[in-house]
Amino acid sequence: MFNYQDIKINYINYGKKNSDSLVFLHGWGQNIEMMKMLADPFEDDFNIVIIDLPGHGKSEEPKRVYTLYDYVDCINELLKSLKIKNPILIGHSFGGKLSLLYASKYDVKKLVLLASPYKKEIKKLSLKTKILKTAKKIPILNKFEDFAKKHIGSTDYKNASPIMRQILVEHVNLDITEEVKKIKCSTLIIWGTNDLEVPVEEAYELEKLIKDSGVVIYEGCTHYAYLERLGQTINVLKSFLN
Repeated sequence: MFNYQDIKINYINYGKKNSDSLVFLHGWGQNIEMMKMLADPFEDDFNIVIIDLPGHGKSEEPKRVYTLYDYVDCINELLKSLKIKNPILIGHSFGGKLSLLYASKYDVKKLVLLASPYKKEIKKLSLKTKILKTAKKIPILNKFEDFAKKHIGSTDYKNASPIMRQILVEHVNLDITEEVKKIKCSTLIIWGTNDLEVPVEEAYELEKLIKDSGVVIYEGCTHYAYLERLGQTINVLKSFLN
């Protein structure tokens, strides 16, 4: 556990020490387990860090309403405590938005965005039932319903505390377009054409905003495209990271 502003932050750190560090940031209402299956294949070659973001998984909730910049500062302080510089950030959805903000402010070696919003979201906030219905369509998850129920939507808007609800509103209403323009590191953008949470058009918009970037599109995949085609995602990442 790592202490940040009097709250305990849960994380795991494993893999090849003294190597480049892959830092995985999960989506809203999720936790470490949602990223671990993507991280594990890289443990022989990279130092792996996966974080339960504040208010998620086994990390404590903030005692005040955090901005996304507070989340970024928390991530940075944790990485500093682990003596990690120039991390490779891999973020899904909310975690991807945090990755964008982090890369606009600190040195990042490479960036991987998995269906990462960056503009104000107009759609209604997702509920757990909607997320679970989506998860059932994902081959790697539909066989593990208990896994999905445990690891997806655990702190969605309906069930969230007042503080987490306010943080979620802060997240969906924050436009970080100007910050994204500052990113200089090589960036890989992975998206599904059937993403109902963040439209695939945003993938191409991000490609235009980030000079050194490229898009990989998964036809017929949802907001969890990286899991729907886990094997392909791992191969694409290996190529990008090498």
